[in-house]
Order: sequence, then structure tokens, then C-alpha cells
Amino acid sequence: MTASGDIKAGDRLVHKVFPPITRHTLALYCGASGDHNPIHVDIDFARAAGFPDVFAHGMLVMAYLGQALTDVVPPSRLRHFSTRFVAITQLGAKLTCEGTVAELFAENGERRARLALTTRDDRGEVKLEGSAIVAL
Repeated sequence: MTASGDIKAGDRLVHKVFPPITRHTLALYCGASGDHNPIHVDIDFARAAGFPDVFAHGMLVMAYLGQALTDVVPPSRLRHFSTRFVAITQLGAKLTCEGTVAELFAENGERRARLALTTRDDRGEVKLEGSAIVAL
């Protein structure tokens, strides 16, 4: 992160592109998270539920956004992080996570920034929206 005096509303602080989501990624996430819902790893189950294929866990997409955020902002400076799931993330999606400064303010004796966060796939479709408050 740049020096806090240099940051202004509208600045993009977070930008990270992740490789395409693979079946292997989904299987590993199942094991790591304990979320073994077959809709994420079993194509027959997904098709029986009306989907063309398996799709990513929403919390995996949120984890990508969290990683992109903490690559720029040390976790000790993170004061708030929230998200809202917008759309299903398909297998093979290449996600881009971004965060821009929406507001600068002071609270509890420290200078802070409210970030507007988004995660989009390679077609530009928003998958996740959120916000974070960080100490500068």
C-alpha cells in the first residue's frame, strides 16, 4: 500500500488476477473447507440439479477476494470485511479482484479508508461485491 497521505478517493488499491478455477481447485477446497456439497465436484449431481457443470463455492470466491485484499493491506490494519454473493462462478472462470477507495475518514484516533470491493470473471460479470475498512 502506498503512503497513507498519497491515498485519495477513487484510487484502486487492490488488483489481483487468479488463474482459472479447475476441478482440482474445487476438490482441494472441499477438503480444506469441509464443504463437501456434491454440486461443486460431481458433474452428474450438478446436471441433475439443472446446472451444466459444477461451479465454485461462494466462500472460495470470497477467499480469493480476501487474499487479494490482504496482499495489499496487512491483516493487522483490516477493521472490517464483508461481501455479498452476486452470481454463480463457473468452472474455468478467471477471477479478477479489485478494490477502490470509496471514502477516507477518521475513527478511533486513526485514519481509515472504506474500500469498495468486486470480483469479476473474465467476461466482466460481477460474482462478488463487498467492502472493507482499513487503517491507513
